[in-house]
Amino acid sequence: MRFVLRVIGFLVIVAGFVSFVIDSTRGIANGHFDFTPLGATLFALLPQSFPLIEPAVARHIHPFLWDPVLLTLFTAPTWVVALVIGVLAMWIGRRKPEPIGFATDR
Repeated sequence: MRFVLRVIGFLVIVAGFVSFVIDSTRGIANGHFDFTPLGATLFALLPQSFPLIEPAVARHIHPFLWDPVLLTLFTAPTWVVALVIGVLAMWIGRRKPEPIGFATDR
């Protein structure tokens, strides 16, 4: 399980870095930095499912989760969210440190 979390975390970090490079290249070409929000990326990836998120969250979970929480998350840059999720997955899947001062060869 830890290996799977580390692999997923690494792939999400790579996707975040690629998103950062794309946004930075576009910003250099345009003359100003304008990063792609997470909502626009999700809409491009899931054009039919993305509009169904708001009614599902508001109806089945709680409307408070949609308005301040998810709307704020969807306006964040894609690369920031990907890097945070990737680092979190890598941190959860990390190996436990060996105790210091204990002989393990006996």
